[in-house]
Amino acid sequence: MDFSFTAPFLGQPIWMWLTFIGLVGLLLAFDLGVLHRDGKEIGVRESLLLSGFYITLGLAFGAFVWLNAGAQAGVEYLTGFVVEKSLAVDNIFVIAMIFGALAIPRAYQHRVLFWGILGVIVLRAVMIGFGATLVAEYGWLLYVFAAFLIFTGIRMLVATDHAPDLENNRLLKYMRRRFRITPGLEGSRFLVVRPHPNSGKPVLWLTPLFLALVLIEIADVIFAVDSVPAIFAITTDAYVIYTSNIFAILGLRALYFALAAILHRFAYLKQALAVLLVFIGGKVFVADLLGWTKFPAEWSLGVTFVILASGVAYSLWRTRRPPNTAVPASD
Repeated sequence: MDFSFTAPFLGQPIWMWLTFIGLVGLLLAFDLGVLHRDGKEIGVRESLLLSGFYITLGLAFGAFVWLNAGAQAGVEYLTGFVVEKSLAVDNIFVIAMIFGALAIPRAYQHRVLFWGILGVIVLRAVMIGFGATLVAEYGWLLYVFAAFLIFTGIRMLVATDHAPDLENNRLLKYMRRRFRITPGLEGSRFLVVRPHPNSGKPVLWLTPLFLALVLIEIADVIFAVDSVPAIFAITTDAYVIYTSNIFAILGLRALYFALAAILHRFAYLKQALAVLLVFIGGKVFVADLLGWTKFPAEWSLGVTFVILASGVAYSLWRTRRPPNTAVPASD
């Protein structure tokens, strides 16, 4: 059986897939084995530099897609990258709450995020592969995805904004009830062997670090319910979908540490994301009504930038200074 690196696989040559996989593998090895081998706390300056590096690398890979798969694929990649990176900011709010509720110090947060994102890479591959297979077999599913995005966006706009109550989270309660969990952290370890409280025999215990990892993985699955249909509404190219998703997620760790302290400055980004989801879903129906094969990728990218830039600018303007506190006049 002949094997060729130029043979197509899921829409693109095998060598393009191998290039992507090799690059991601090198980035993960460099991140864990070199940058954070000693498990030190990540400062804001380092986070900003790493965020800039990952964003630049993600855009550079978009140029690689443009050159080797065509302008259409390149624009679709950039659109997917921007959308996924923006949705990841919403994910950061939840990650910050998980770390706060479980009292995870900053020095250990990178370790949790690294293994969490490694799991995300695998989970997204399964979800995108499954979705691509279904869409290829049943084209009408794109309209289901589009309708779901419109519904989700409208629900985000009208829903009362409130923080999730992690203490009453069902999964957290179940794990605390069914598994042995150490009362405090055990350094940077997820699992430890400690004596059983009754028999004294050595048994396996989970640590709060492991609970944080599980909750972050579950949170990403929930967010993927929005982001995966969103990217399918932009393109059905499995290569573009997966690579734009993963390059946006790879910088999530650095982005978290850079933005965790100023999340309040993005108070109105959620509304912009809601409008963006409605637009992405709506353009599928608009293209069909106008008789277009597909909504122009350049228009989609331009509108995406305008919506997100407006949301960020409005958020920064409204939160530019704390509200004035009235000082009662003395008699």
